Amino acid sequence: MIARRFLVTGRVQGVGFRAFVRRAAGRVELAGFARNLPDGSVEVVARGTAPALDELESKVRVGPAFGRVSSLEVVEISVEGDFPIPFEIR
Repeated sequence: MIARRFLVTGRVQGVGFRAFVRRAAGRVELAGFARNLPDGSVEVVARGTAPALDELESKVRVGPAFGRVSSLEVVEISVEGDFPIPFEIR
């Protein structure tokens, strides 16, 4: 198992982005969470297999119908810590 942190900017708050991410993560059985940050971005932290995380990344790059992703930063992180199952919105 590996873990990744996704930092998403653009029109990603108030458009159902976190719920979109939760559904996408659930489909590929990832643990983790999505939360709004004060600067208007969304942070996604997920743990699972590399193929599942790659699938989530491809979904996050597009976002929901009413959203618009202008940038995505992805970094691999330590697998230690809190990874809620099922994937949750914070």
